[in-house]
Amino acid sequence: MQVIDTRVDTTSEDYQENYRAMEERVADLRKELETARSDRPDKAKARLAEQNKLSVRERLDLLLDRNAPFLEIAPLAAKDMYDRKVHGAGIVSGIGVVEGREVIVHANDSMIKGGTIYPLGVKKGLRTQAIAMENRLPIIYLVDSGGAYLPLQSEIFPDADDGGRIFYNQAVISKMGIPQVCGVMGLCTAGAAYIPAMSDEVVHVKGTGAIFLGGPPLVRAATGEEVTADELGGADVHCRQSGVSDYLAEDDSHCIQIIRQIVKALPPPRKAEVGVREPKPPLYDAKEIYGIVPRSLSVPYDVREVIARMVDGSEFLEFKALYGPTLVCGWAYIHGFPVGILGNNGVLFSDSSLKATQFIQLCDKRGIPLLFLQNINGYIIGKEYERGGITKDGHKMVNAVATATVPKFTVIIGASFGAGNYGMCGRAYGPRFLWMWPNGQIGVMGGEQAAHVMITVKNDQLQREGNPPLSEELVRQIKGPIVDAAEREGNAYYSTANLWDDGILDPAKTRDVLGLAISAALNAPLRSDVYGYGTFRM
Repeated sequence: MQVIDTRVDTTSEDYQENYRAMEERVADLRKELETARSDRPDKAKARLAEQNKLSVRERLDLLLDRNAPFLEIAPLAAKDMYDRKVHGAGIVSGIGVVEGREVIVHANDSMIKGGTIYPLGVKKGLRTQAIAMENRLPIIYLVDSGGAYLPLQSEIFPDADDGGRIFYNQAVISKMGIPQVCGVMGLCTAGAAYIPAMSDEVVHVKGTGAIFLGGPPLVRAATGEEVTADELGGADVHCRQSGVSDYLAEDDSHCIQIIRQIVKALPPPRKAEVGVREPKPPLYDAKEIYGIVPRSLSVPYDVREVIARMVDGSEFLEFKALYGPTLVCGWAYIHGFPVGILGNNGVLFSDSSLKATQFIQLCDKRGIPLLFLQNINGYIIGKEYERGGITKDGHKMVNAVATATVPKFTVIIGASFGAGNYGMCGRAYGPRFLWMWPNGQIGVMGGEQAAHVMITVKNDQLQREGNPPLSEELVRQIKGPIVDAAEREGNAYYSTANLWDDGILDPAKTRDVLGLAISAALNAPLRSDVYGYGTFRM
């Protein structure tokens, strides 16, 4: 492989301004992450201490192997939603290492509304289970939940992808042979009671852990029976009498200790083989990405400069370098794992679409994971290009992306608009993980373009009716709200709050995150036995 020869001038004024702009964005991201991690009411902290319980972060510190990385999933889910206090949708999820084994953890944060489940908490739980199923990762549930947040029950309970799907997935996960271990560390109320009941092994904390379909208030209202939480569903009840729980723990620390022993006793995983080699760092500083990425999405730049700061040794074997130049394709290694990379250098034309299709097929046949670096306004449009077959050529690329069986990873490093989102493996196309950079924007089209389309449509209508076009004042009145809405609903924070992605990344840390994600994905087979494609329109 050839080393990418950088052409970045780190002393230029433009580079320095770009660097400062991204540095500010990353600083804002760190503040948001710290708020989501630590902003908890004093009353909730006092209640936790009174119960002699550990916080969710303290539980994770005990559970996960020391000095091992933890890849948190959607830490800013539900940002600015509800009352702006349901940080992370009330749940901490992520991939970590327990007794040397990669696992995914789903833990309620009882200091957020008593661990009650909000609609986006359900969505985050389903996302956690999807990651477990796709990557064959054991799940550890640390349950401490008061059940569904009843004022929003219509958004939690009835539909196909609402609360009941959590337990449906548990049954499917069990059938797949993926281990599920549950620590009952607080209330497991109503639907939450099924999480331990449907797990393989359950560790129940004495005094604070309780499992019941209906809590004491509901029992009293329905039957008139007076009963405490411990009498109704405590550790003694379920370890000695019902058999729901398998291990009795004296406190949170003891519970975590038992869970680690359970994971240690699991059969060793068989990872897929992809020709791993000794990793080596890039030749260039990853933080130089700050100065490479322009302040405005409308300014083009060479994605190879980003790749050079992300891959091992800055080495990259480019595929069809002279053909379809608006899409860069090629092979590299990230932390020793082979990857096939597709990165945008402009809109997608027929030649770049065909190039992508062939490259994806090659990677799929060879069992090489795919990495998509999205900075795309879409596919080219216009009479000439439609006659040249852009629709059918774009279809080939979309088809190849959708049906590739190897693990796919997507990072939105700039724009993600229109069908370009699909062709570059957006959320709907099954990437194992998808992240955004702080400058990322996503939508059908950019705000300026959307406003221009709406104004053009209105002027065409006025012309048909024999009326004059819109005045400049009316154009401003129409354009302003459209641009504002696009910027508000298309930015990275809106995306991550709605769980359209798995989190916002510091660009300088993207390489390390990808290394962790690829390693986790290789716990599942590459599924080369189902290699193949649908019909390509010729």
